Amino acid sequence: MKLIAGNSNRPLAEGIAQYLKSPLAESTIRHFADDEIFVEILENVRGQDVFVIQSTSKPVNDYLMELLITIDALKRGSARRITACIPYFGYARQDRKSGPRTPISAKLVADILTTAGANRVLTLDLHAGQIQGFFNIPVDNLFATPLFQKDIHDHFPKEDFLVVSPDVGGVVRARSLAKRLSCGLAVIDKRREKPGVSEVMNVIGEVKGLHCLITDDIVDSAGTVCNAAAALMEAGATSVRAYVTHGVFSPPALERINTSPLEEVVITDSILATDEVKKCTKIRQIPLAPLFGEAIDRINHEKSVSILFD
Repeated sequence: MKLIAGNSNRPLAEGIAQYLKSPLAESTIRHFADDEIFVEILENVRGQDVFVIQSTSKPVNDYLMELLITIDALKRGSARRITACIPYFGYARQDRKSGPRTPISAKLVADILTTAGANRVLTLDLHAGQIQGFFNIPVDNLFATPLFQKDIHDHFPKEDFLVVSPDVGGVVRARSLAKRLSCGLAVIDKRREKPGVSEVMNVIGEVKGLHCLITDDIVDSAGTVCNAAAALMEAGATSVRAYVTHGVFSPPALERINTSPLEEVVITDSILATDEVKKCTKIRQIPLAPLFGEAIDRINHEKSVSILFD
């Protein structure tokens, strides 16, 4: 087995390598003067089971090209099997036609990865489960819910919780966490009565006197989660925290979080945290290295990965 790290999240790749007690393979990824990307694998990979660890986070297109070129280099180096380990799968929110003459970019990325030479994909909390069907190769979509469950039990063992979905589309994810915590479920119903009028946030469910946990897959500009937190506090919630898998944090996300009623936003390290994110006292990260390390080990030894969902 060989582990190769891209440039998007080197600390996570090093954590996975440490968990597996397998050093990262030597490789070079650099840019020419015109920003063309060059990749060279400095170790023999012939007949090896290779895992390329690369989140396609900002700058998305650069890191995606790094991943594709690395896969091509491994294919031409006669690797036996190439697994693209993509903790954060960019373009996942473009999973359907949003209007006439618009792309389904998630499908395009799936096709490109397969054409480049990936034999399987390992990822975490895809924005939409049906994206797995965009691939004609095996896809293992891990879930952060078990990690969130453990963190909640470790940090807040005696509090009465209610899990909240910030929109109707996230109900399945929220229900899964609520079932694990044996607690209730509420949903935020967002609606805009007419163009130019701010959204109205209606809370479906009884939240008064409860500690609310908003759960979602992505926090980008943080508008949805912060507005949901404000609506929950207005409805009588005791406190509001958020558990979100991927912390994108596009401006002005951090400013919104700092001025919101949110007590804490817990994310995974699927995306490398910027210095600004690290300085935000309301944000805390859960490491993914054990989860991905165990999944990689199971794939390498042809064992079941579904046990990690339990």
